[in-house]
Amino acid sequence: MKGICILGATGSIGVSTLDVVSRHSEQYKVIALTANTNINALYEQCIVHKPEYAVVVNEDKAELFKDKIKDSEIAGMNVMSGSKALEFVSTLDNVDSVMAAIVGAAGLLPSLAAAKAGKDVLLANKEALVMSGDIFMQAVRDAGAKLLPIDSEHNAIFQCMPAAYTAGDEAKQVRRILLTASGGPFRETPIEQLHNVTVEQAVAHPKWDMGRKISVDSATMMNKGLELIEACLLFNMLPDDIQVVIHKQSIIHSMVDYVDGSVLAQMGNPDMRIPIAHAMAWPERFDSGVEPLNIFDVRQMDFEQPSLERFPCLRLAYEAIKAGGIMPTVLNAANEIAVDEFLNERVKFTDIPVIIENSMAKFSADKADTLEVILQVDQQAREQAYKIIKDMSH
Repeated sequence: MKGICILGATGSIGVSTLDVVSRHSEQYKVIALTANTNINALYEQCIVHKPEYAVVVNEDKAELFKDKIKDSEIAGMNVMSGSKALEFVSTLDNVDSVMAAIVGAAGLLPSLAAAKAGKDVLLANKEALVMSGDIFMQAVRDAGAKLLPIDSEHNAIFQCMPAAYTAGDEAKQVRRILLTASGGPFRETPIEQLHNVTVEQAVAHPKWDMGRKISVDSATMMNKGLELIEACLLFNMLPDDIQVVIHKQSIIHSMVDYVDGSVLAQMGNPDMRIPIAHAMAWPERFDSGVEPLNIFDVRQMDFEQPSLERFPCLRLAYEAIKAGGIMPTVLNAANEIAVDEFLNERVKFTDIPVIIENSMAKFSADKADTLEVILQVDQQAREQAYKIIKDMSH
């Protein structure tokens, strides 16, 4: 039996992970589940899976959660609160695998703690790697942890890599990576109409069921920009060796182009249980619960180059990874603030890349060689983004 800790259990990745766990209860035992504020969903999950620990990051909600379980069958469960508790459950002795599915910078410290503790890190949080880059990869190497990518694109690339490939190694016979993108809901919207985009339109993704923040990132293609940075780190590739390809059907999840001219692609229905099951069973495979792909339903597959005029966030991500140092941290922090302000209808959709670009212009590409530097820059970049937004509103 493998013990699993799910960080971000009530989000879409967490829910899908528990679905896969329930199909393989003879192999996996849930040790810990965490949530930020959604205590009702967490309660239902705890009733079904009976973890030893539940973490509710928000301390007020944690107290409400304790009241909620008082007279239930899970009354004796350990309930913890605060962000430090995430690191505690990620490093428990009886936890073998950690599903890192907390969205945003909040996922960095517990994911890094799991890596340093030598766990199998099932990485669904792209921001953790984007922010901490080489520090995260070095922690994985030093502790002998296994890093298994969950993002459908990175998981697809991982599956197409040579046998016995380990994340972070250089794949010697690989010429380039083709990183696919759906193009989001505004792939064909006239550019001059994008400033009128509403929150409802931006979060209505045509192919994937994702949270609001990730859906907006997909609409701006910042999601792909963060994935580009992540792919450079995970697969030891230069940014110029990674080509973003818009593939609106979302059937091919990414491709690897080898020096002999072979291009390997991983295909499947757009369902996150496929990469989750792959990482959980790796190096074996087991059933994910996903319907087999009906190739006759696909009929055709389209591919196109993304326009950097339409998707300036993608251009900014290329600039950040090429500049290196702290710039990916700045990019990510400014994006988190800009997207949050858009979701709260305080800035326009087209303001998002402007806020990020103006924030990046305030920093130089200093070394990002310690965790302290990264966390400090993350805070400074957020403050800078808020200042730019305030100036824009005057």
